[in-house]
Amino acid sequence: MRLEVDSLSFSLKRFFNKKLPQEKNNSKIPRHVAIIMDGNGRWAAKRGLPRTAGHHAGMVALRRTIRAANKLGIAVLTVYAFSTENWNRPQAEVDFLMRLPSEFLRTDLPELRAKNVRVMMSGSREGLPEYTLAAVDEAIASTAGNTGMVLNFALNYGGRAEILQAVRRIAQAVAEGQLQVEEITEQTLQQHLYTAELPDPDLLIRPSGEVRLSNFLLWQLAYAELWFVDVYWPDFNGEHLQAAVEAYGRRDRRFGGL
Repeated sequence: MRLEVDSLSFSLKRFFNKKLPQEKNNSKIPRHVAIIMDGNGRWAAKRGLPRTAGHHAGMVALRRTIRAANKLGIAVLTVYAFSTENWNRPQAEVDFLMRLPSEFLRTDLPELRAKNVRVMMSGSREGLPEYTLAAVDEAIASTAGNTGMVLNFALNYGGRAEILQAVRRIAQAVAEGQLQVEEITEQTLQQHLYTAELPDPDLLIRPSGEVRLSNFLLWQLAYAELWFVDVYWPDFNGEHLQAAVEAYGRRDRRFGGL
């Protein structure tokens, strides 16, 4: 049975059943690309700048990447904006990061609307400042009718927390007699994830030279292609995205088969 999903999907069920952007007639283009936007602080340190300068430069890189992804025909772009572990950073840096969505969306929302991009979020609302939520909610509401690329912000997101929340809700449904244990499938769990209405990522990109997942989309990335590049996120551009997509196109995705 279909159980309610507690997420920031904002009732995308109808949208994705009817309005998910049409894939180009080209299997070489990944439908869903996920990016870990890493290296802002090291980019700033290398230049003798405060970490906040790196985060601001990262926002510029995000703008470039969104435009490039849209041109390539990518249907869904998920970006790791703030993890559940990022709360452990210095308070001044956290406060700056919490204000970045407002700044970014204030500047870029008109273009996103004009380019038919739909904004979505995956993550927990708990603990997020009201001004952050207000900016995000406005973007989601004002692009709700758009039918082009989906821009999904993973904000206050943690892969383990997401799976744990899903397991707890399934267990509650079993305890209340709404679901039988033998009825639980992979689809049951998937329906309780933040990304329930999205296809799983085909390609994960991580800049900065690091080669780990960092608690990002642990369930969803089971069969994604991974692409790492030794460049800090603020220097990431459309050429890097193109290179990642081309590398993806050369791979043979067998999903455990032959």
